[in-house]
Amino acid sequence: MTMADVIFSSWQDEVVDNREVAADAKSPAKAKLLDEFCPGEPIKAFIGWDGIVVRDDDVDIVGLCAKYAQAVQSESCGKCFPCRVGTKIVSDILNRIASGEGRPDDIGKIKELAPSIRDGSKCSIGQTGMVPLLHALEHFSKAFADVIINRRKSADFNYRYSVTAPCLSVCPSGLDIPGYLEEISEQRFTQSLATIRKSICFPGTLGRVCVRPCESSCRRTNVDESLSIKYLKRFVADYEIDTNKHQEISTQAKTGKRVAIIGAGPAGVSCANYLIQMGHQATIFERHLEPGGMAAMGIPDYRLPRNILGREVELVQELGVEIRYGVQVGKDITFAKIRADYDAVFIGVGAQGSMPMGVEGEDQNYEGYISGVRYLLDINLGRDPYPAGKKVVVVGGGNVAIDCVRSSFRIGKPDVNLVYRRSRAEMPADPVEIKDAEDEEVKFHYLCNPTKIIAKEGKVVGVELIRMELGEPDQSGRRRPVPVKGSEFFIEADIVIPAIGQQLDFSFITEEDGIKATKRNTVVADPEIFETSQPGVFSAGDCVTGPDVLVRATGNGKRAAEKIDLYLKGSKVEPSLNEHFRNLFATLGVYNEKEHIGIIGGLHKSHLPMLDPLERRWSFAEVEDGYTTDVAIKEAARCLRCYRIGMIALG
Repeated sequence: MTMADVIFSSWQDEVVDNREVAADAKSPAKAKLLDEFCPGEPIKAFIGWDGIVVRDDDVDIVGLCAKYAQAVQSESCGKCFPCRVGTKIVSDILNRIASGEGRPDDIGKIKELAPSIRDGSKCSIGQTGMVPLLHALEHFSKAFADVIINRRKSADFNYRYSVTAPCLSVCPSGLDIPGYLEEISEQRFTQSLATIRKSICFPGTLGRVCVRPCESSCRRTNVDESLSIKYLKRFVADYEIDTNKHQEISTQAKTGKRVAIIGAGPAGVSCANYLIQMGHQATIFERHLEPGGMAAMGIPDYRLPRNILGREVELVQELGVEIRYGVQVGKDITFAKIRADYDAVFIGVGAQGSMPMGVEGEDQNYEGYISGVRYLLDINLGRDPYPAGKKVVVVGGGNVAIDCVRSSFRIGKPDVNLVYRRSRAEMPADPVEIKDAEDEEVKFHYLCNPTKIIAKEGKVVGVELIRMELGEPDQSGRRRPVPVKGSEFFIEADIVIPAIGQQLDFSFITEEDGIKATKRNTVVADPEIFETSQPGVFSAGDCVTGPDVLVRATGNGKRAAEKIDLYLKGSKVEPSLNEHFRNLFATLGVYNEKEHIGIIGGLHKSHLPMLDPLERRWSFAEVEDGYTTDVAIKEAARCLRCYRIGMIALG
């Protein structure tokens, strides 16, 4: 089934009506839907915030609208009169019509009431909930009239619905963002933190280092500026610390099942956190002497203070999770032994190795040539990786590269340079981090790439570079850098740091263990259920995706825990209905950057106060202060509460 097979669509006010059109003349619809919801369940119709899409003549439009109105009414928060009362009246009328008891004036009542609900509701439940109903009454008037006149009952269909929001739909952890923002605006800070912890166990950590895809899909952007979703998360996490309030987290009855987790990074700790709440015992094996993985070893204190991350792991341990530090799987205990001793295993190791640059001299073990991951690890452990070095060149354009240059100032290196083979526009690092590095006066060298590490007497003295120009786009969608012949030049340096990528070390897994790996040396795991080639062994995080963002690792750690729970119960291990809806909404697209919101703007985002750039670059003190209570409440109140409901008809 393709979108050209659509019978009718009114999505985003683009009406496509193929009901009386020849098959070879049908127009495609704007809305993009999956062919199937679950395997073997074709989607016959969709009704939601921006309209209706009908794919099958069998769909009963009256029954679809009645069920949708019922869903809208059930999700109304009841805080405003038009939505609380109006949706109940509309739902009752449509249910009456669908039951074969419609009255001649029912359609007129809905047409009169629905616009006032749409225009008078304070949030998107009421504002968008009436939109597809009005579309249906306009374009399917004959169907409604026929049902009322002939007092015909609507046909039975399998309807399912889910609630989403533009920000929520792109959050890798599926966090209820409008919910926790509303609780902050109502000064219910503890409840807000509880809402966050349903989806993530690192609110203070992600409140500092999340790459915030949610803010790029915030409808408030269409008015003035996006909400400061990330820093409001930090606010409630810090509030708990400042007020010394310890939130109680309930756990289910013990099941007696034991799960081993390899790696105490974000994915592993997240997986353990939710497994323990489900009643299973979780034991983490961690080769380092502290938790956090790359979040602890690779993110400097000025961005993520160690005590914040450490405290959040301690809260997980207080639930009953055991972490065995200083245990290297493959050396201190074999993977086979772990599999034999536990009911299930989760692999959550991070990408803690560095990719080679492939340039002359990098394999000569020169003093001053240090990988980005090792450089940051030493700094985070309180060591200067190379005290003799003062002139630093970092190669790369990601967050690790930015962390390396900014950390270099903080350990007393006065001359700090970053080399990147593309332009600033192509840099994958967080734009905010790039701007902060620029403010701290890191020297950026764009469109150049190293060709040779220069050394004397076994010590780095500089790096030879070549100019680059941008050619055609590569697989990443970015324009491919091409060397400019004869443009070589030299930068003096006594420390050269490659930070062009990270790789994983799976030496703890033997061929006999039967865990399949990709050519990229990542674990082969089902993207929907996280199970590897061995039953009962699951994996998520960097070891599956390659180096990725922390919020996705925590989110997938939680999702993996849900699949492990199904496995331990002997149930079929499959995606949840919520996950299927997330896939559907991702295909459809929830945020419309061209939408006209129709409200007055001017309430701009509240930014965190920061230390002066030229002062902070010499200190590992956190560069930003958190929100005050008044500012947090004001910022959270900017949220438009953009919940919207999508429903499918499956036949």
